[in-house]
Amino acid sequence: MTAVLLTLCLTTAPLQAQELNIQPKLPDLSHMLPPSTDIQPLPFSTLSEPEKEYPELVLQAKLTDETADISNGLTWRVFSPDAGEDGQLPLIATAKGGTVTFTLPKGSYLVHVAYGRAGATKRITMRDEPRQETMVLDAGGLKLNAVLPDGKHPITDLLRFSIYGDDDTSNDRSLILPDVKPDAITRLNAGTYHVISNYGTANAVIRADIRVEAGKLTEATVEHRAANVTLKLVREKGGEALADTSWSVLNASGDGVRESVGAYASMVLSEGEYIAIAKNKDRIYQRDFKVVSGQNDEVDVIASAEFEANNDATDSD
Repeated sequence: MTAVLLTLCLTTAPLQAQELNIQPKLPDLSHMLPPSTDIQPLPFSTLSEPEKEYPELVLQAKLTDETADISNGLTWRVFSPDAGEDGQLPLIATAKGGTVTFTLPKGSYLVHVAYGRAGATKRITMRDEPRQETMVLDAGGLKLNAVLPDGKHPITDLLRFSIYGDDDTSNDRSLILPDVKPDAITRLNAGTYHVISNYGTANAVIRADIRVEAGKLTEATVEHRAANVTLKLVREKGGEALADTSWSVLNASGDGVRESVGAYASMVLSEGEYIAIAKNKDRIYQRDFKVVSGQNDEVDVIASAEFEANNDATDSD
């Protein structure tokens, strides 16, 4: 099997907050939140003080100390700092947008702001006077893509990325975001992330650790050495594919890579040597074939004695 080489191209550019457009999600208080995040703010009559005209708390957020205020796309949540009997933080109020204003009675609160997968939490104490707070997310953006060795792009519909935290040396990393499409911008707190690129659903997998810088958009491109291959069982080369065929694909070491059922078996495979095994009407046929990176191909397995596996040996196993 040819070894898979990894090429990772990184570029960074100053990031405007408005460039990041992804549905917000609370990243770091999930173990304390109620089961549903679609909760109406609690009436202040449920708090310790009687209702009255409360002072205003004005909240705004920035990517870094040097960037402008984020004008939209934020999700704000205000919690009581004391967990309830269920172990969750009671949600006091919530709002979406950019800069927001809450009216809160005197007391201590935990304020959380989410911007995509980036977020920050701060304890704020309200007194009798209005208060304004700016929360710095220390966040940036990550845009992912992949290329083939000849500079061409893989089939977009078959390319997906998963982003993991890189805070555990045991490789048991926490999944932050699965199924990320190419060129989608993901908001993340600054730090190092482990990215897995899957081209298809077989063995074309590339891993990389990528650093996201605060206030910048990091564009990372990985190189896949793979190709899309279509297998078919035919009576003669170029003939019609035989239906009701079961497929198994093994690598050069004899390890199973992919199984499929149907007249055609289409899959993306890493560059290397493989064995295609086709079973049709209790007869087994096989053929060795080679995958060359970037060269999509059709592989015909001929239903003839030349390509027939040792069925007697197979039946006796």
